[in-house]
Amino acid sequence: MASPGPLSPATILLQAGDLGDGRIDNFIVDRSAHLITGIIVLLTMTAAVGLVLRHAVLNQPINKLTGSVVAIAGLALAVQILIGIKLLDQGQGISQLYIHYIGGLTPMGAFLVGGWFARGDSGRSSRILAGLLLVGYVSALMAFFIGRAFVNA
Repeated sequence: MASPGPLSPATILLQAGDLGDGRIDNFIVDRSAHLITGIIVLLTMTAAVGLVLRHAVLNQPINKLTGSVVAIAGLALAVQILIGIKLLDQGQGISQLYIHYIGGLTPMGAFLVGGWFARGDSGRSSRILAGLLLVGYVSALMAFFIGRAFVNA
């Protein structure tokens, strides 16, 4: 069998065009999915912040229930971000890019920093985690309500 020869940049680009067959581009996400997951994010983050604040005030490490609620809030936020990216790919919400980037990615940043530096395994760590989650929560509230105002305008 003869070798096809060296790969040129043009050959690589042509081959890359066959990857995925555009399946994700053919999948359309309705805007209501973003609204519903946004509500779920706010509910789960409210619960997570409330539980972590309770542990922080009592100067206790977080328990398994609180850790699970924080994980669920982070997962809901990740789903919300992925749906938002897909909606942007569909050409929706272009006028709201900055509010969504700042307001939507700041909570995820708070979760990431919290996971690195404040796991809630001591009273001090719970206080730091509560502060980080509170910043993320306020940012999520801002993104949700300002984003809704743009949609309704």
